[in-house]
Amino acid sequence: MKSFTITEINEILKGELVGSTNQQITGPEELERASINHITFIGSRKYVRLWETSKACAAIVDEKLKVEPGGNRALIKVKSADLAMAKLLEVFDPGPPQFDVDIHPSAIVHESAIIGKDCKIGAGCYIGKNVVLSDGVVLYPNVTIMDETKIGPGTIVWSGTVIRERCEIGAFCIFHNNVSIGADGFGYRPAEDGRGLVKIPQIGNVVIGNGVEIGANSCVDRGKFSSTIIGDGCKIDNLVQIAHNCIMGRSCIMAGNSGLAGSVTLGDGVIIGGSASIKDHTTIYSGAVVGAGSGVMNDVPAGKTVLGYPATDAREMLKQWVAIRKLTKG
Repeated sequence: MKSFTITEINEILKGELVGSTNQQITGPEELERASINHITFIGSRKYVRLWETSKACAAIVDEKLKVEPGGNRALIKVKSADLAMAKLLEVFDPGPPQFDVDIHPSAIVHESAIIGKDCKIGAGCYIGKNVVLSDGVVLYPNVTIMDETKIGPGTIVWSGTVIRERCEIGAFCIFHNNVSIGADGFGYRPAEDGRGLVKIPQIGNVVIGNGVEIGANSCVDRGKFSSTIIGDGCKIDNLVQIAHNCIMGRSCIMAGNSGLAGSVTLGDGVIIGGSASIKDHTTIYSGAVVGAGSGVMNDVPAGKTVLGYPATDAREMLKQWVAIRKLTKG
């Protein structure tokens, strides 16, 4: 078990140390759950009151907040408690599961596949024809990579993930458990004779940039033709649906249970809240924010925040909600 003194932790975080404690710190924990060997963090005023009753011996505190350390307790004041805690979590991270061998004997690797240096391939993986894994790719057990897919250096793919044929994945991506990349898009039309539905072939692929992280059980469908594209640095939560021929710009964020219908375009830095739904062929321009649970029916201008169902300007929607509340009370 790793442990540090408060002075050692402050050297890592480079904050302002207030107070002191002789406790060895064995890890971070929430204010209400911490024990005497834990360090916690206080990022906003509403949590200051919990410090008095917390058992933690130390806390990382936003420098704008007024907090007193107390006896045998210490504070490390920093510009951003969230960012400082993220740095500290890296220090206490026990690390990922280890591989006994680089390529497990039970993995099936096609003879035409190209495997770069320092790749790790776990038990039960399948690597198809003409697949290219660049240096340092890690595939945990039971990952499937179908034919002619290319994966850039340093990408990590967790168990249960399937990456279908002809997809292109960038460098230093992380795909969590059971991600689906490149499944068929949802395309059907009524049959000419009126009996049933005709499936439209989906012959495109998925292109994912560098530094993209996709949460567990999320799906990115292949294009009907051309590509579904996810730009560099995008972060996608669990249980997210990205339909065929969507295009996401750089550093977009999509929270859990949100979804893009077919051919949606996101600019750079767009934020989609949890359980929000975006109508097909809609464009959300750079820097826009879609509130949780919203339904976007029309294009959203750059930098605008929208809310509600159907989504509209957030301030206008809040005014509507206040007016309705007054009416129902009256």
